[in-house]
Amino acid sequence: MLKKFLDPNHPFFANALVRWLSAGIPVIWAGVEFVNGSPGWGFVFAALGALAFWVLIVRGPDKPQGPGKPQD
Repeated sequence: MLKKFLDPNHPFFANALVRWLSAGIPVIWAGVEFVNGSPGWGFVFAALGALAFWVLIVRGPDKPQGPGKPQD
């Protein structure tokens, strides 16, 4: 389910800057929520930012397969 929710192979995430912003903006917003006294929303956005960082940056898009190699 998470692959369909946040798919690093989608053309929208082809640019590395878009992937970094998609992971960073929720973390920044979590900081805003914590500063404004809403720790519940802060934890929600921090978790979403961590998930986006893991899926988009750490795992990243699949590497292109060379010719003659079967795709999964």
